[in-house]
Amino acid sequence: MRICIPREVHPGETRVPMVPDHVAKLAKRGAQVEIEAGMGLSVGYPDAKYTAAGATVTPDRRALLAAADMVLRLRKPPLEEVGFLKPGCVHVSYLDPFNERELVHKLAACGVSAISLEMVPRITRAQKIDVLSSQANLAGYVAVVLAACHLRKIFPMMMTAAGTITPAKVFVIGAGVAGLQAIATARRLGAKVSAFDTRPVVEEQVKSLGASFVRIDLGETGQTKDGYAKALTAEQLARQRAGLEKVCADSDVVITTAQVFGRKAPLIVTNAMVAAMKPGSVVVDCAIESGGNVEGAPFDQIADRNGVTIIALANLPGRVPVHASQVFSGNLASLVEEFWDKDSKRFVLKLDDEIIKGCLITHNGEICDPDLKSRLSKT
Repeated sequence: MRICIPREVHPGETRVPMVPDHVAKLAKRGAQVEIEAGMGLSVGYPDAKYTAAGATVTPDRRALLAAADMVLRLRKPPLEEVGFLKPGCVHVSYLDPFNERELVHKLAACGVSAISLEMVPRITRAQKIDVLSSQANLAGYVAVVLAACHLRKIFPMMMTAAGTITPAKVFVIGAGVAGLQAIATARRLGAKVSAFDTRPVVEEQVKSLGASFVRIDLGETGQTKDGYAKALTAEQLARQRAGLEKVCADSDVVITTAQVFGRKAPLIVTNAMVAAMKPGSVVVDCAIESGGNVEGAPFDQIADRNGVTIIALANLPGRVPVHASQVFSGNLASLVEEFWDKDSKRFVLKLDDEIIKGCLITHNGEICDPDLKSRLSKT
């Protein structure tokens, strides 16, 4: 089976889909792995490292894609490249399917079996394949490091002969994977950390990391079967903002990580809330790629708003591309290995498997996820 890995071409992308160690694992299983020339250079892997791992290298991107039985990549494919793929090809990447109507329909029309990595179900058996968690974990870490670099204070308390320096106050909004890592990293740096989430069930996790949990009465809230926060009503959002304003004003750093899968990120920090913060404070919007949690945050920029620094940089995991690539590559390799048939030496789409049912969005010319099909037919 020919597994092909093209070079990432999305502007500013520094991560790569697969590192040599995982190429070697797939090659040992009998896969014929081919990569596009220069695919690993952004993280320090020359083509020779991949050939030593058992891959072949080609400079012809179109020919690489056209010959593939399976394509592994990070970003969603450019629309014009879908037509290069042969019918029956298995394509694995981020796809953002609920917001990419034209792309999904073209994948179906071309007979591509497209696996959306965002839709891998959050079950125990699929944890090793969960790219959202592996990348969000690093995003939470990077968010804190960026905040520490831009804050005009240090994070830890210090007892000095000249007096005591009090710890910085860090407030994390959203206690998913990114938020929990942000809490843990800020605590390791010595900050006094508090956190908020609409899901009361995460309070214990927040406290276990040494942070305090901010409670706001929003009425009935909860999470989806996959562990994502449910979208709030307009009334609940208004009550949430009112409750958060005082905490933000008292904080040196505010980090927002709230996202709702398949939808625009909720607006959480308003202009009025930013205006109430102390000059020199820092706000980091980790959700800027899905619309942003901070009102008016400039996409992929760092801005000053009346003395408050707003960091709204895209692709936070891409700021630590070596480790981000390592874990993403591990997720892809785990997916392939989970469904690899050792006798035929092929990746087998087990259509009745819980993981495949959750993340396979097109197959045999059809959109096979019922919810996605219904949503896209209405747009």
